[in-house]
Amino acid sequence: MTGISCALWLRRLAVLFMCGLPCSVAAAQSSPQTATQNAVANSPASTASQPQADASGAKVHDDSFVIGNDDVLSINVWNEPNISRSIPVRSDGKISLPLVGEVQAAGRTPLKLEQDIASRLKSYIAEPEVTVMVQEIKSQKFNILGQVNKPGTYVLSNALTVLDALAAAGGFRDFAKQKSIYVLRQNPDGTQSRIAFNYKEVLKGQNLAQNVKLQPRDTIVVP
Repeated sequence: MTGISCALWLRRLAVLFMCGLPCSVAAAQSSPQTATQNAVANSPASTASQPQADASGAKVHDDSFVIGNDDVLSINVWNEPNISRSIPVRSDGKISLPLVGEVQAAGRTPLKLEQDIASRLKSYIAEPEVTVMVQEIKSQKFNILGQVNKPGTYVLSNALTVLDALAAAGGFRDFAKQKSIYVLRQNPDGTQSRIAFNYKEVLKGQNLAQNVKLQPRDTIVVP
């Protein structure tokens, strides 16, 4: 190969190398960018931001709950705002709604009450969709008597214990027998059971099982 031919060959090789270099650099730059975009798209935060179906299966009401007097109900009839409303259960256990009239609510579950209301509305509305939810529970109550500052009847909230009830009643009077407290409970067969409660022990963290959760119609006696 002559010197001229060698020089021409080297020049062509240099031109080919210079033309290929920008493409390689561009590909190298785009590859990390694409990888970064894919990583962001597949990240947990991005996935969490996408709408997903609610798999909680939450119920609009508790089927086991029995409605009682003074409970506040939220009644919704789809596409019927003049009928839908929040309404308390009267002392006779009934509620009154437009087109429905008076209907028995106490002693029934929300699901049963839904069915009763829907059945009465069928004369006026084709395929009525009714939802009944218990907005406020006021029917379940307990009593506390004796040597407390505020004896009386109280609304029973969820998971209320004997200790919680004593606090709600304002604590003890001066001569209360704090070791001799007891709870009177109505049994399903009509009998009554007596549950002892020693405030001094519970306060020391002893025999905590006696600090039972209260049930409707329980009566706490502080001698």
